[in-house]
Amino acid sequence: MATNFFYVYALKDPRVSPALAFYIGKGTGSRAFDHLVTPDATKKYARIKEIFASGAKPIVDILVEDLTEAQALRLEAELIAAFGTTETGGLLTNAVVPSGLGGKQRKDIVVPQGCVERAQLGLQLMKTAIFELAKANAGGITNSDAASLLGLRSDYRGKQKDYLSYSVLGLLLREGKVARETETHKHKANV
Repeated sequence: MATNFFYVYALKDPRVSPALAFYIGKGTGSRAFDHLVTPDATKKYARIKEIFASGAKPIVDILVEDLTEAQALRLEAELIAAFGTTETGGLLTNAVVPSGLGGKQRKDIVVPQGCVERAQLGLQLMKTAIFELAKANAGGITNSDAASLLGLRSDYRGKQKDYLSYSVLGLLLREGKVARETETHKHKANV
């Protein structure tokens, strides 16, 4: 039975008319309002501080309620892709596109609007899932565990390599969220 406790919301800047969204999120309970009272080092909070400093108050707009988590995630991703992030020339301060994506720039490749945001949202979801799996297993997890248990098995032309889960574990290692034990080849969450 799905629980429909989730909603999708926008934080809007009232200093312009009509008020423009500068952040899209999903949540339950008071999540949408927590941003206004919880300082952090994000562009989102910098905008919130600017709005308060001008004597105004950010608008919290609940866009859609009564959603499952899967529905909320999908709608959030679609809205972020539609509005775009400031890193890609859009309106939103969402931090879904990390700086320095890297890779060789090719003039013959077209990247449709929203693709980068969708890919980064999907990557963030995979990183969270693998980290939670590692955290739940104090003895650590192998790449094979992550690939098998989370349905991330790779298959390219009949050869299983599980490169996807290796890549995500590599990102978690680089971020310091997991550590790899040399002898067992298991990854343990740094909590």
